[in-house]
Amino acid sequence: MSYYDKHVFICCNQRAEGEGCCADFGTPELLGYMKDRVKALGLAGEGQVRVNKAGCLGRCDDGPVMVVYPQETWYTFVDKDDIDEIVDSHLVNGQVVERLKI
Repeated sequence: MSYYDKHVFICCNQRAEGEGCCADFGTPELLGYMKDRVKALGLAGEGQVRVNKAGCLGRCDDGPVMVVYPQETWYTFVDKDDIDEIVDSHLVNGQVVERLKI
């Protein structure tokens, strides 16, 4: 059994000037937003949900990206509305957000 029911990794990698990366899309701020939202909903902690910052996840062309384990579901997202949809649909209700799935 996993320590967390769902473990989210959001790429916050910053590459050298001129190279595209997830951080160029504001992922550090969106990571903070998602963490705060998960905590506000009472979903954070052992046996529940953990949201972590990640370095490069190797899918730069699909960026920005996150992955949710143990389901191994990869998402792209652009704003707080997308984060809200992933939290509400996937993390709360266990339903993959097909429109954002990679």
